[in-house]
Amino acid sequence: MSDGIAKTRDRTVYPDSPIPAVAVVVKRDDEFLMIKRGKEPRKGTWTVPGGSIELGETLKEAAEREVMEESRLKVKALRAFTAIDAIYRDTEGKLEFHYVIIYMEAEYLGGEPAAGDDATEVRWVSSREIKEGFPNAEPGTLRIIREQFGI
Repeated sequence: MSDGIAKTRDRTVYPDSPIPAVAVVVKRDDEFLMIKRGKEPRKGTWTVPGGSIELGETLKEAAEREVMEESRLKVKALRAFTAIDAIYRDTEGKLEFHYVIIYMEAEYLGGEPAAGDDATEVRWVSSREIKEGFPNAEPGTLRIIREQFGI
């Protein structure tokens, strides 16, 4: 403890309970917003923007905030359409990460994509690339987008 402030551990790693999170599918014409993850779990893979829901925050607020933080784009969150368990174990089999991820659809309102916060890259990906797959994309995310948007 320094200056009367206790340092707390990162509760997302080896958590005491599941962490609620959002994953945000932003569609613009025939493209989807994707980010390259800058942190574990799944560092270096392409997926949709998202992250933990903050205390007192609604799903829509979390979705809009996460997209802004990771891509610098303004969106309007529309609806939740599915939820998944994201459970990762370390090499010893201990529970390292446990998220309950609610997938949200959001409408693109404006801005130019620029990587921020937990993203190292950000770009619009065509429906064709979603259908065919592209290098280092998260397979579960691609499957969810294909199913939800009929690709």
